[in-house]
Amino acid sequence: MHLERLLQYAEDTVEVPPVDQWQPPFCGDIPLTIKADGSWWHQGEPFTRPALVRLLASLLRRDPEGVCLVTPAERVRIDVEDCPLMIVAACQKGRDWWLTTDHGDALRLDGDHPLTMTATPAGDAAPQVPVRFGLAARLNRNVYYQLVDAASLRRTEAGTQVGIESGGAWHLLGTLDDDEADAAL
Repeated sequence: MHLERLLQYAEDTVEVPPVDQWQPPFCGDIPLTIKADGSWWHQGEPFTRPALVRLLASLLRRDPEGVCLVTPAERVRIDVEDCPLMIVAACQKGRDWWLTTDHGDALRLDGDHPLTMTATPAGDAAPQVPVRFGLAARLNRNVYYQLVDAASLRRTEAGTQVGIESGGAWHLLGTLDDDEADAAL
């Protein structure tokens, strides 16, 4: 398919293709990198066409080889510095929180999509959430602070947790030491 037709398809389509059902052969690595900030780079140059990035992001899944771009005909591994997706928006509907990725994935924060704290490449603890096909999204700082602003505290034997309820599950945003917890309560 010609690149312009692919780009038009990406602009017109909101659904992610069924890449989880495709089983093409692994064809090796390509020089494509998703940086920790969510930007896409090819051979040291940033992508400048958002529609192309959106199209490629819809073809991602995590395989035993790593994060791969998958088509019905081939599967190639790309380099991902942190998470391949970013959560760029959050909104509360009723008691539930809904998150949106930089490529239009919308998901409810719940037991199937739990918020967890994991290490970034720099070694800092930061929240992420599973999205689709084994891929996770890192929360942008503004989304994290929005959730912290709405958070509540829970005292446990291990300390005081900061988190939110959504989708019938508790989602940990961080912990406080005893002095911080006493000041917050």
